[in-house]
Amino acid sequence: MTLVSSKEFVSNQKRYFDMALNEQVFIKRGKNTFIVTCADSQHTQYSPEFLEKIKKAEKNISAGNFIHVKDVKNLWDSIP
Repeated sequence: MTLVSSKEFVSNQKRYFDMALNEQVFIKRGKNTFIVTCADSQHTQYSPEFLEKIKKAEKNISAGNFIHVKDVKNLWDSIP
């Protein structure tokens, strides 16, 4: 993780975009902080195991194998 000012980012954009291939770059501008991260699928930060779990969850949802939570304040009431 790298934190830079917006002025530093503008002055050295190539450097920080290259860094974003391997880590998140945080840019501070006033009271706000922005994140630069690579969205290219070949540079994903998720492990193959995690992506496989996501695919499995999507299949379960498509098949209707999920629990619909009606009230998040009473989460356990939705679980049979």
